[in-house]
Amino acid sequence: MTDETGTAPSRRALIGWGGAGLALGAAAAGGAAAALSGGADDTEAVADSGAAVPFYGAHQAGIATAVQDRLHFAAFDVTTDDRAELIALLKEWTKAAARMTQGHAVGGGAVSDLAEAPPDDTGEALGLKASRLTLTIGFGPTLFEDRKGKDRFGIADRRPEALIDLPAFPGDNLDAARSDGDLCVQACADDPQVAVHAIRNLARIGMGKVAIRWSQLGFGKTSSTTPDAQTPRNMMGFKDGTRNIAGTDTAALDKHVWVSGKAGPAWLAGGSYLVARRIRMHIETWDRTSLKEQEDVFGRDKGEGAPQGRQHERDEPNLKAMLPTAHVRLAHPDSNGGARILRRGYSFTDGTDGLGRLDAGLFFLAYQHDVRDGFVPVQRGLARSDALNEYIQHVGSALFAVPPGVRDADDWWGRALFS
Repeated sequence: MTDETGTAPSRRALIGWGGAGLALGAAAAGGAAAALSGGADDTEAVADSGAAVPFYGAHQAGIATAVQDRLHFAAFDVTTDDRAELIALLKEWTKAAARMTQGHAVGGGAVSDLAEAPPDDTGEALGLKASRLTLTIGFGPTLFEDRKGKDRFGIADRRPEALIDLPAFPGDNLDAARSDGDLCVQACADDPQVAVHAIRNLARIGMGKVAIRWSQLGFGKTSSTTPDAQTPRNMMGFKDGTRNIAGTDTAALDKHVWVSGKAGPAWLAGGSYLVARRIRMHIETWDRTSLKEQEDVFGRDKGEGAPQGRQHERDEPNLKAMLPTAHVRLAHPDSNGGARILRRGYSFTDGTDGLGRLDAGLFFLAYQHDVRDGFVPVQRGLARSDALNEYIQHVGSALFAVPPGVRDADDWWGRALFS
């Protein structure tokens, strides 16, 4: 990030978090005025990984935006019951997000005129480029009404019908400490330090009003919104997201991702719903499984990524050529009444589990216009019959309503909800 002195940002080799070496395969900071007004629904890939993604627009950036390399996702509990304090925080967060996504430090930066006062910015991203940072906020069911049925902020009657409590799926082993949350912020960037810096500063700004409930670091994007680019691979070595919704496919986005003013509450029009699932992979068991069984489990060949019975990755799948339990067959829109979701998942490795096994897997992120005809029916089918279930387990879960984009400098995250 740059400070207010106008010093040009330095070049810096991208660094990774622990295990990042396992990853499978606009304007710079000084041009903030142009980048801020460019519209967050600009989904074209940015060639320069140091560039800035526009913050203002009809939709929040970080959904249809070309997927970045790194993730820091955080779910927050709101610790205040004061509506005015929450609104003030959302306004302050919005201002900070607008600055950080353009490569600027928060507020006055990492210096202070008062020696006894902490600086406005923690400083670890000074001199770094914007690195295509996007910050995307979501509101959880408990923001509208807490677990005790209390309407803390006077918005219970504005909870969308589609913001449901996700049902229990067969095989789930959910950890409450890694699930749910009143608020979430998804920080994506091509530099992990830029993403971590963003979450750290929002948490610092919110101290006394919010507290991080859980968070997740991610690397090695496992889905792409740019289908013309090379398809990434997940931790099991298979290409993932071949048929994902493209960030430039406005018709598909309007049909499957964005909430319309007719189908949802007016305050959410132009927004979406985000499902976040932490999926543990039994890596050691998978690595001892034969290639044929691995390919039968997915319904694709491992090298090319072609659907079984086809030659090329992007060939139309012949679902009947796959086993009835194949993942691709069960997840395909033709098996789910045409349901489609936009995925932005990331791989993770969080050390070991104390028994010599990697705590690794997929942090699944999916956006859709309604989970009731998106994630829920798809996951029900997968949980019931997917051969992949032998090698994975869902251990964390959350659902958030993602408001539309911030239109201009006078707007703020959630303004329509609280107005």
